[in-house]
Amino acid sequence: MKLIEDSAKLDCEVMGNPIPEVQWWFIEGEERNETGTQLFDGAREDRVHINATYINHATSTLILNNLTLNDTGVYECRASNDPNRNDLRTPPKVKWIRSQANVIVFEHAAITTKPEVVNDQNQTSATLSCNLTNPSSLIKGHYWTNNGKIIDKSESNSDELYIKHEIKKVDYHSAGLYACVFLTEPQVNATIEVKALPHVVAYKHSENANEKDKAVLTCVSHGYPLPTDWRWYKLKDDEIDKMPIVNGTDDKYEMKNTPNKTMLYVKDLDINEDMGMYQCQGTNEMGSASDKIQLRVRSQLAALWPFLGIVAEVIILITIIFIYEKRRKPDEINDDDDSGSAPLKSNAATNHKDKNVRQRNSN
Repeated sequence: MKLIEDSAKLDCEVMGNPIPEVQWWFIEGEERNETGTQLFDGAREDRVHINATYINHATSTLILNNLTLNDTGVYECRASNDPNRNDLRTPPKVKWIRSQANVIVFEHAAITTKPEVVNDQNQTSATLSCNLTNPSSLIKGHYWTNNGKIIDKSESNSDELYIKHEIKKVDYHSAGLYACVFLTEPQVNATIEVKALPHVVAYKHSENANEKDKAVLTCVSHGYPLPTDWRWYKLKDDEIDKMPIVNGTDDKYEMKNTPNKTMLYVKDLDINEDMGMYQCQGTNEMGSASDKIQLRVRSQLAALWPFLGIVAEVIILITIIFIYEKRRKPDEINDDDDSGSAPLKSNAATNHKDKNVRQRNSN
C-alpha cells in the first residue's frame, strides 16, 4: 500500500538448473478474462526500472517510481528455463512459474496543520496541531517528530483524528521541522516549521598563534533554519567600530563556510596588525547572531625569553656566590690569627705560675 508519488519495490528470487529467466508482467481484469502486459526497463514514461542478476540463481527487482492511481493492480514475476520459452510457435515443455504481488495506490489523506509555520520572533511558546480527514484505513496510533526523531512521550495508540503538541519555549533548542504522523496503512504525515534566530558561538573564545604563522578562528551555529550567510569582522579597540573582512583579501584572509560552521584563516600573522578581537556573524531568514574571538599573536622571540631568563638567573646566582666568597676570606684569616695567639698567652701565664711555685718551695 502506497501513496501517490511514492515508490514501490518488488523483489523476486528464483532457483533452477539451468538458471531461469525472470520476467515482470502487469495483470489486468478478472482471472478468466485477465490480460497481461510485459514490463520492461524504462516503461511507463521511464517510471519502471528492472534490475536482474543471474549468478548461481536468478534475482530480479521491479521498482515503480512516482506512483499514480493507475499503477494499482497485480504484478507478476514469471520464471522459466525452457529453451523454447520465448518461441511463440512452439509450446514450452516447462510452463512459466508465477508469483504475484498486489500494489494499491491511495490518494494522500488531507491533514490540516495549524499553524503552517512558526516564525514570529516575539512568540515565546507555540501549540502545533494536526487534523486528519478521509484516512485510507483505521488509525492505529500517532506520534510527533522533530527533525526526524520521535519526541519523547508523544506516541499514542489512540485513533484520534486531531492531535497537538506544546512547545513551551520557542528558541534555537526547540526550533526545527516538526511532523505529525498517523499510523494508518500506509502512514500519513504533515510538517510544521518552527523557526528561530540562529545561535552562533565561537568554538574557542581565545586563540593563540605565533608571528608569521597561520591562525584559524571557528564559529558554529545551532537551530533552524541554519545561517545562509556568514561574515567576519575585525573589531577596533573600542569593540564598537568594525572592519569587514573580505574573503581572499591580498591572500591574507580565507573563509570556509558551511550552513552550521564558518572558519576564518588569517595568514602570515603580524603582531601589530592582526592581534585583537574578531567577530563572526551568521544570518538566516529570522535575523542575525554573532560572537567574538580574541586573537593573540606571540613574537618569534617568545620562545627565547624563558631561556634568557634562566641564563640571567644563573649569572646572578654566580655573581652573588662570587661576591660572598670574596668578602668572606679576610674575616676567616683574622679568625685564624686570633686562634693562634691565644695558646701562647696561656702558656706564658702557665710558665710564670710554675716559676712562682718553684720559688716558694725553695724558701
